[in-house]
Amino acid sequence: MVANPKGGSGKSTLAVHLAAWFARNDEIVYLGDFDRQQSTRHWLKGRPRHLAPIRHWETSSDELEPPPKDCTVAILDTPAGLHGKRLKAVLGEMDKIVAPVSPSRFDMLASRDFFEELSQTKAVRKDRVDIGIVGMRVDPRTHSSRQLVEYLQQFDLPLVACIRQAQRYVQAVETGVTLFDGGSLGAGEQAQWKPLLDWLVRRR
Repeated sequence: MVANPKGGSGKSTLAVHLAAWFARNDEIVYLGDFDRQQSTRHWLKGRPRHLAPIRHWETSSDELEPPPKDCTVAILDTPAGLHGKRLKAVLGEMDKIVAPVSPSRFDMLASRDFFEELSQTKAVRKDRVDIGIVGMRVDPRTHSSRQLVEYLQQFDLPLVACIRQAQRYVQAVETGVTLFDGGSLGAGEQAQWKPLLDWLVRRR
């Protein structure tokens, strides 16, 4: 599950790129959206058919249906403001949560209640769900990145990876073609994504 209570945090960008990466590695990938707007459904409709297939995971905004039986990797994009009973219900079906956070003061403060709520859920307390933070639009060499690390320490949450700002991510959302499709990921970008991908496949 890709989740953060703040809109514009980069959830959809992460979700579609992770789906494309797993699909290119011969997984049967289903991509779902727990938002009424169903943004990922529209993204999938615009994805060129010659690329590694990503299937639509049919979900409603009220209840999470399990993915089809042939699924080997299911990725769920979530809406802003996910909390309370809906969050707990979804957590019970997940094994990993990826939470994108930008290193701005406003974004970090907006995430505080979400991280505290996560830490209190039974699935997280009993280590049934792993949580990894991804710094979005951040250079790991900057002071803002260090501030993000310090901020996360109070919740005992790991900063798994940092993804820098790039116009190509915006284009990927618009065209259905991610940076993992067609070998368009440069060496520097691969290095940014590798820690997150390694973390995701660990303990699968």
